[in-house]
Amino acid sequence: MICIFVQCQPNEKTEKAVTETAKTSETVKVSNKITALSLTEANRLANLPLHCMQEEYPNKLNQTIGSGEDLQSPKTLHPAFYGCFDWHSSVHGHWSLITLLKQFPNLENSAEIREKLAQNISKENIETEILYFKGKYNKSFERTYGWAWLLKLAEELHTWNDPLARELETNLQPLTKIVVQGYLDFLPKLNYPIRVGEHTNTAFGLTFAYDYAKTVEDTTLASLIEKRAKDFYFTDENCPISWEPSGFDFLSPCLEEADIMRRILGKEEFKTWLHKFLPQLANKDFQLAQGKVSDRTDGKLVHLDGVNFSRAWCLYGIANQFPEYEHLKNVANEHINYSLPSIVDDNYEGTHWLGSFAIYALNTAANVQMD
Repeated sequence: MICIFVQCQPNEKTEKAVTETAKTSETVKVSNKITALSLTEANRLANLPLHCMQEEYPNKLNQTIGSGEDLQSPKTLHPAFYGCFDWHSSVHGHWSLITLLKQFPNLENSAEIREKLAQNISKENIETEILYFKGKYNKSFERTYGWAWLLKLAEELHTWNDPLARELETNLQPLTKIVVQGYLDFLPKLNYPIRVGEHTNTAFGLTFAYDYAKTVEDTTLASLIEKRAKDFYFTDENCPISWEPSGFDFLSPCLEEADIMRRILGKEEFKTWLHKFLPQLANKDFQLAQGKVSDRTDGKLVHLDGVNFSRAWCLYGIANQFPEYEHLKNVANEHINYSLPSIVDDNYEGTHWLGSFAIYALNTAANVQMD
């Protein structure tokens, strides 16, 4: 979905009323509680990437064929991240297991998980992954969705106080460096943001990369993202969230934009921006219908479960930081409660990736600190 942002002057009376409502609102009771990321739930969600991280087929390579030499098996091309159907899902499946191990050291199958992580993210495997990224036709491979998850994985390893984390972070670092350089090369050339609800969404790609940059204190990357996010989004107003979701969305173009701007703007500046961009969020009766999934065996239609989780983490992020938006937790909870029960082991179209989205949403709900 391509969102067209109308650049117009907001109604001053309406804007003032919205601002005053946000300032003077009473505490809103959060109903519709969600399942906490308990050890039981963590064990259930960990099984999803654990079962597919070394499952080579079915597989979607998303590659450009330059010659017959490129016609290799997924494991040959991507020995670190060949499982879970595609490269980016494999990457965030590894992230899922690491964040769960960090939070729940007594996770079931922890020994098997640690063994598989060590096998996949080995020095030799990452060297082969690097060769792929350096290929003539692969400069834009996984730009920027897979890049973003690779940096989220690197960030999670960086903040995990465990000997295995130091080994894996060291092994991964050369590929992390290539992805960081990819951002540094690409962002100055991107004249217009990509506002779709799928992989290439620019705001999502900036958000995870910015988290990584702040965590590892990469001021060059952080400063570039701050500049480009302001270039792309600072003057946006009246985002048409009622147009969402499109049929295959797993990201909300409006809320992902708010998610990156919340990070790069000061608190008061962000609130002013948000009142112009999504003024309806300040309404204590704000409602947002969940994305409805008609067929969870369809790999595209099941994306709507993803949009429910990603909307939730964006809404929690705002509510956790700004008490006057506490009511958004109700909306986020409704989204999680719709989709979480449907993540089951026998639905590979969704299970190969949706667990990661659920975990990130639940972490954000609990305001889990990632740094």
